[in-house]
Amino acid sequence: MKRLDPYLPIIGVVGLIALWYIAVWLKLVDPVLLPLPTDTFHAMWTGMTGGRLGRDFLYTVERTTAATVIAAVIAIPLGIVLGASERLYRSVEFVIDFFRSTPASAMFPLFLVLFGVGDRTKISVAAFGAALVILFNVAYGVMNARKTRLLAAKVMGASRLRTLFDVTLLESLPQTFVGLRNGVSLALVIVVVAEMFIGSTDGLGNRVFEAQQLFQMPDMYAAIFAAGALGYGLNLLFLLVERRFVHWSGK
Repeated sequence: MKRLDPYLPIIGVVGLIALWYIAVWLKLVDPVLLPLPTDTFHAMWTGMTGGRLGRDFLYTVERTTAATVIAAVIAIPLGIVLGASERLYRSVEFVIDFFRSTPASAMFPLFLVLFGVGDRTKISVAAFGAALVILFNVAYGVMNARKTRLLAAKVMGASRLRTLFDVTLLESLPQTFVGLRNGVSLALVIVVVAEMFIGSTDGLGNRVFEAQQLFQMPDMYAAIFAAGALGYGLNLLFLLVERRFVHWSGK
């Protein structure tokens, strides 16, 4: 039975497609609103290989990557500083949690005022949302570094700066990658929503919205699946990097 374990995820995919076919055949949903899976996958293939969907996909990748990089560059050093001083973190904890809990869509008008209509707004609001998630996880990871290893470093005469870089930062890396995975996922969500509603002419969000307005349902579902595949791929990429470079996690 263990030989079948690698194929177990396929069962869910096959089951979903089977349910999709059944829903179409039984007309549980209006056929205009729910096309056949084959029509959707054909639209996705043609769109990604030579159509507009491939270009929109790349635009969304570019914006999500830029937002995540900006968020990481700002949030990781700040998270280390805050995590190294628990009193300092507690003094700003309410502000961090407040804005982390605020829906990013509620911040669109503010960023529109600051940056106008364009990519700067989409990237900046996505970077803002992702940075708060990354900041929280980095600070949490630094504050919860294993006390025994910190104590051992101090007993061996390591300076505070060396302890921070050689022990605390390494101990916090697993939690940092959790923040990066959550951050890139949130950045993608914000970018796609921004592409729908902030004067965009390209991107997966705009493609979903435009196809829905024109009742091009295969194209709409194709764009939705492309966005889902992008999110899954980005999360998997960070997970593979974490397993490669943070192999001591949990040990």
